[in-house]
Amino acid sequence: MDAKGFRKAGHFPSLLSAFLYFDVSFMIWVFCGALSLYITKDFGLTDAQKATMVAIPILGGSIFRIPMGILADRIGSKKAGLIGMLLTIIPLTWGWLGGTTYLEMRSIGFLLGIAGASFAVALSLASRWYPPQYQGLAMGIAGAGNSGTALATFFGPQLAEAYGWHNVFGLALIPLVIIIVIFAILAKDAPNAPAPKTLADYLSVFKYAETWWFSIFYSITFGGFVGFASYFSIFFYDVYGDATNAGGLTKVQVGYLVTLTVIAGSFLRPVGGWIADRIGGMRFLVILFSVISICAFLVATMPSSFLVMLFYTSLMMACLGMGNGSVFQIVPQRFSKEIGVVTGIVGAAGGLGGFLLPKYILGPLKESTGSHVTGFLVVGAIVLVGTLVFYAVSRSWRKSWATAESGVNF
Repeated sequence: MDAKGFRKAGHFPSLLSAFLYFDVSFMIWVFCGALSLYITKDFGLTDAQKATMVAIPILGGSIFRIPMGILADRIGSKKAGLIGMLLTIIPLTWGWLGGTTYLEMRSIGFLLGIAGASFAVALSLASRWYPPQYQGLAMGIAGAGNSGTALATFFGPQLAEAYGWHNVFGLALIPLVIIIVIFAILAKDAPNAPAPKTLADYLSVFKYAETWWFSIFYSITFGGFVGFASYFSIFFYDVYGDATNAGGLTKVQVGYLVTLTVIAGSFLRPVGGWIADRIGGMRFLVILFSVISICAFLVATMPSSFLVMLFYTSLMMACLGMGNGSVFQIVPQRFSKEIGVVTGIVGAAGGLGGFLLPKYILGPLKESTGSHVTGFLVVGAIVLVGTLVFYAVSRSWRKSWATAESGVNF
């Protein structure tokens, strides 16, 4: 990698701001999943209700990403980011001082989706500063802010154990306010940002088949990452926790395991973008999809050792994370002028995938069968089909997009 060329090509303070904004927002977005073992105990929820509670914030993020993407294109990513963070204060305060019923927690979770919508703003802020040959790495660095999930799963259970889960929402206001100040000072919109368009112009991207294909494939990679990140606390505790196994894992220890899987996915996202820059995002995604499918089938074997399970799930999350970076190495090449709204649309599809995974696959199948096996078999089959479809579609993309002078690998 030409590190010197990369530094000169863009605006590092804005790239850093995009990362920090996405990082703290992602941490907040997955609070319901990170604190699920404590919240669900207070309300005595069923397997399906547990899955719904951790899925609702993902649905909220999916819904809010499109308007946030449009807002970033119309008023600039910096202003849109500041608005998003200020609005995030509302559900955090509500969770801190309220959140005493299951209905309240579902409402709070939905509003936490505003934090999840940061994706559309952070990636558009970073993307516009960098030329095509550095898109994978730049988008990967900004997107590595999903490492905020690791902060939530690592510190969340510890703080909930010591101070109660309500106070964790209140404590999160501290880093959020700090990042708001840093973002306001350092972030700067790129000078080449396109002029605002009408709403009809923005939504016209839906007429392109690539918009829909990107959305489907990102619903696998990002949907898998955020869906599993939110659900793994429930999964690991069900299978290896001390509530069902003598000498099993405690809730805090489960948080550590989930953190390791999340780290594997989040910190390898830039690596995925970098590799995609080198060998082509399309080629790399075929490999990643194949490994993800195999890992899902291996998880379905339910090994007795949680360390073996940790290896399977971490490898799967690593490939999902690199897949996220690879998808967004490709997207700017096709939609450079509409990157804000397309990032919002594709990101929304990713969030929708993350909502469907626990809500309609993992949770209900666990409740109906009494085991997590069927859920992971279904996930493995879905990704396997996705692999074959992506391979077929990407072959036509290479022929229609690739040009000798582009200098970009597909």
